[in-house]
Amino acid sequence: MSISEPTQTTGSESWRQRDRETVWHAMSPYSASQNPMVVSRGEGPYIVDEDGNRYLDAMSGLWCMNLGYSERELADAAFAQMTEMPYYPMSHTNKPAIALSEKLNEWLGGKYRIFYSNSGSDANEVAFKIARQFHAQNGQPQRWKVISRYRAYHGNSMGALAATGQFERKYKYEPLAPGFVHVPPPDCYHCPFGKKPDGCGMECAEIYDQVINWETPETVAAVILEPVITGGGMIVPPDGYLNRVREICDKYGVLMIVDEVICGFGRSGKPFGFQHFDVVPDIVSMAKGITSGYLPLSATAVRAELFDAFRSDDAYAHFRHVNTFGGNAVSCAVAVRTLEVMEERNLVDRAAELGAQLQAKLLPLTAHPNVGDVRTFGFLAGIELVNDKATREPADGALLASVIAKCKQMGIIISKNGDTVRGQGNVLTLCPPLVVTDEELSLIVDTVVAAIESATADAQVAAGGN
Repeated sequence: MSISEPTQTTGSESWRQRDRETVWHAMSPYSASQNPMVVSRGEGPYIVDEDGNRYLDAMSGLWCMNLGYSERELADAAFAQMTEMPYYPMSHTNKPAIALSEKLNEWLGGKYRIFYSNSGSDANEVAFKIARQFHAQNGQPQRWKVISRYRAYHGNSMGALAATGQFERKYKYEPLAPGFVHVPPPDCYHCPFGKKPDGCGMECAEIYDQVINWETPETVAAVILEPVITGGGMIVPPDGYLNRVREICDKYGVLMIVDEVICGFGRSGKPFGFQHFDVVPDIVSMAKGITSGYLPLSATAVRAELFDAFRSDDAYAHFRHVNTFGGNAVSCAVAVRTLEVMEERNLVDRAAELGAQLQAKLLPLTAHPNVGDVRTFGFLAGIELVNDKATREPADGALLASVIAKCKQMGIIISKNGDTVRGQGNVLTLCPPLVVTDEELSLIVDTVVAAIESATADAQVAAGGN
């Protein structure tokens, strides 16, 4: 079937009807999935639906469209590679994959071996397998456990979902892969240890030492963490947190896996989020912004010294993992051009500048009676809505849905931390493309502020308030 209007009916409703009959939507309750927005085209930071409505996408699709939509440089790179050599499996190699590996090492600021996959979930699955095999080939096959954090998200596949610390993502899919242990998140707003800033002993980091000992150090292979918990509620750790976790990993010979799927590729105001914290990961997983969302691609970067454990022709010593489309030549060509464009346009520094503006513009929201906390990391933001500032009781989903709907009515797309932890899906999220102008950023923030004020006023009236 060609992508054309059906002959008997026309317009967006005809597309929706065809969608209802054949498409299964991601992360959508049934009723909501019956009336999807039909997105027809994109231009810069904007999308346009089939009815001609234009929206500024302040979520960059799914945290990935860093260069915005319809960037001709990336389309040209894809076309040129497609007409030259579109595909061959990575049991051998291709020139764009080699060039991208070199470019990633420049951005990482170190020496890494790069293994390619399709998605962030894939990249983390690869990281877990490499960590386990690395220890086994160094005479410690009993090291197989991975420590993750509650509220963190690391993917949808059975291993990555096991690492994920979000009950609502796991419900009805368990049992998942064994060997994943969780620790409390570094959530300074809802400190799981009951501490206040003036009494903090960095318990959220020290807990790793305890848990590794409780599990027995000789059984722990790796720790996985994002620099900042993004989709789980934009949870920014206190100063020194990642450094202390790195020290504990080194103490016990545990590998540190840093998930840069969202924080990477300039989003934080540096090439990668971990570079804000003066730590060196053993393994880095990445996806999304690697191609600015234009084609599927992910990568698992492994510190070069770890690769030495795989320099053997013994039976089962090689990494026995393959992905049909991992390292796809077209995707890698687009990724190389993505990073080149970001360098040419100085977009990493621009992200830092936009992030500082975003933080300053959102600051007045902290005085709102239903805004409990505003958290930013580079050009990312989370706005935690509460029913009561004193108790920090999370706002219910209806209020957040109202804010998001009002933003859309005013032409701005935002989101929230949906399907994560029961009762704590109360954080609005912002992740605009790195190509927005100062004026467009002001429009985003002004719209969010107006939507929060309007939605909370509506909720007060509905509750019988004045």
